[in-house]
Amino acid sequence: MNEAQIAFLVLYLIYIGIIVVFHNTLVMKPFRLLTTFLHEMSHAIACWITCGSVQAIQVYDNEGGVTSYYGGCRVLIIPAGYVGAAIWGSIFVMFSGGRKTATGAAGALIFMLLISLCFAPNRTMIALNIFYAIVTGLFIYLEWHVFTPILGYVVLFYGAFVGVGAVEDVYQDTVKRTVLRSDAYSCYQICPCCLPRCVGIQWAACTIVLQLAGALIAMTQLSNRCENMGWWECLSGDEESANKFWQWEQQAAQNFGDWVH
Repeated sequence: MNEAQIAFLVLYLIYIGIIVVFHNTLVMKPFRLLTTFLHEMSHAIACWITCGSVQAIQVYDNEGGVTSYYGGCRVLIIPAGYVGAAIWGSIFVMFSGGRKTATGAAGALIFMLLISLCFAPNRTMIALNIFYAIVTGLFIYLEWHVFTPILGYVVLFYGAFVGVGAVEDVYQDTVKRTVLRSDAYSCYQICPCCLPRCVGIQWAACTIVLQLAGALIAMTQLSNRCENMGWWECLSGDEESANKFWQWEQQAAQNFGDWVH
C-alpha cells in the first residue's frame, strides 16, 4: 500500500472507533439525525422511482422519522429506508478518496437536504437540513479556495457514521426486538415467509458489505495504478471509454471552477 492508502485506512478505522464509542452520546446526535434524514429520503427516492407521489418528509427530535406517500411500489419503498441509508454511507466512503468525487458527493447531499424542504418538513428537519447544507457548503468552499484536502475527510466521516448508524438502527429496530411499526415488520406483512428478524439480518449484512465495498473502491482510487487517472478509468480499466470520460470530467471541473470564480 502507498502512503495515501495507509492514511485513508488509518483515518477510516479511527473514525469507526470514535463512532462506535461515542455513537449514543449527545455529541453525535446531529449525525444520528442526519442518518434518519437519509433513511427517510431513501424512502422518498424509491417512491419517486416507482412513480409514486411524496406528500411529506419529516425527521423528529427523538431520531424517528416518517415519509408520507401514496402510489409507487411498496415492495421497493419499504426496504429502501435502511438499505438506502447503507447505500448513501457506502457512496460517501467510496467518493471520499478524490477531490472531485468528494465534491460531487457533498453536492448531492446538499441537493437532497434542500429539495426535501419542499415536502412539508417539520421544525426539527428544517433546522437540521439548513445546518448541514451550510456546513457542507462551507467545506466545499474551503476545499477549493483555502485548503486541500479537507472535504474528503468530512465526506469520509459522513459515510462512516451513516454506515455504522444504519447497522445500529437495523439491529435495534429489527434484530434485537420486533417493532410492529418497523419497516422489517411491514416487509413481513407483505411476504409472511420471511420473519422480521430475518429481514433485519439481511439488511445488516447488506449494510456491512456496502461499507466494505465503499472502502475498497476508495482504496483502489488511491492506489499507484490509478494515479493521474480519471475515476471511471481507474475502476473500469476500459482505456478508450475512460479517456473520453476523463476529458469530459476535466472540462466539467474547469467549467465548475470558472463558475465559482
